[in-house]
Amino acid sequence: MARVKRGTHHVKRRRNLLAKTKGMMWGRKSKIKLAKVASLKAGAYAYRDRRNKKRTFRRLWQVRINAAIRPLGMSYSKLIHALKEKNVSLDRKILSSLAKDHPAIFEKVVKSLK
Repeated sequence: MARVKRGTHHVKRRRNLLAKTKGMMWGRKSKIKLAKVASLKAGAYAYRDRRNKKRTFRRLWQVRINAAIRPLGMSYSKLIHALKEKNVSLDRKILSSLAKDHPAIFEKVVKSLK
């Protein structure tokens, strides 16, 4: 039976791993042991932060809406309550973009809720 050499697979695995860690600092871009750890950590942080991103954006939208609604004589919580009572299906993302980019339309929406 012929001898099986696995060098190509070993090199390919290393090359792919080092490609993932390209641009990292110090030994993490060039040393296999450090690159493995760095790659695993990067994947874990990416997974975690895809979820955190949703929380962060929701907080940003709430701050924007609150900042836009205060001069109109209403608070954020009262606005959300009024939206739910009137069955207006505008979410925080849409309200935030209206408040930021189209304040006149946002003001009309708020006046229709009062």
